[in-house]
Amino acid sequence: MYEKYWQLRQKPFEPGVDPKFYYPGESHQAALLKLRYALENRRGGALLTGPAGIGKTLLTALLRDALGEAFTPFVHLVFPQLTPPELLAYAADALEGSPGAVAPEAAPRNLQRIEAFLAGNSRKGRHAVLVVDEAQLIDSAATFETLRLLMNFTTDGTPAWTLLLAGQPALLPVLGRMPHWEERFAVKCLLRPLTLEETASYVNHRLQVAGAKRTIVDADAFPTLHELTHGLPRRINRLCDLALLIGYAEEQKTLGAAHFESVCRELVTVEPE
Repeated sequence: MYEKYWQLRQKPFEPGVDPKFYYPGESHQAALLKLRYALENRRGGALLTGPAGIGKTLLTALLRDALGEAFTPFVHLVFPQLTPPELLAYAADALEGSPGAVAPEAAPRNLQRIEAFLAGNSRKGRHAVLVVDEAQLIDSAATFETLRLLMNFTTDGTPAWTLLLAGQPALLPVLGRMPHWEERFAVKCLLRPLTLEETASYVNHRLQVAGAKRTIVDADAFPTLHELTHGLPRRINRLCDLALLIGYAEEQKTLGAAHFESVCRELVTVEPE
């Protein structure tokens, strides 16, 4: 709607995991490096945490693309509130690419399917990955224990797959109450919000990727934008997208601090009457 007005090829702040819009902030780059190390060295487990909207899903997608065919299947579980039998059935189906092949009630059979697939996958020189997203929502100690035990599958003493737990910081105290998890993680990564300088670079990077050839956001607007969004990419995307829309409707030449404050107050923040 507003792309032509701002002379952009596409919308710069759309949700999703388009790799070309990835901004290599310090925290994100460090996490990506550590996660690649864990997987490329066939470690059994890794941990990725950070607040909602920080970019964990995007980082996981970048990791998958960077690793290539040698690290397949790359299973991404986005609904982790499963019972142990359901978890085994999901993992077996996802690995084999055959959803609903065996009922969750047949836990021993699904366990055999996982074991057989991982053994064959390793013989082909491949390494499977299981990403459990939103892991802070797991409310069952039995499910956590099932995940831990699934990491016991090995080939010639090397883990046959890597479990990547990804979740919000609320996951940390939960794992802290289960000390047997500590030795399972080869790396632990905590994503931090963008700094003020990174927020400015992030916004300008996405605008440039979208085709911007001129200044759209005033330099003095970034402290306000950073304060309003707390440096969280998802919040930055939402506020900037709305600011571009309203700026187009109001025929603004650039977007300043007052504009972001107004858009946040009127369209983002909901105050009870």
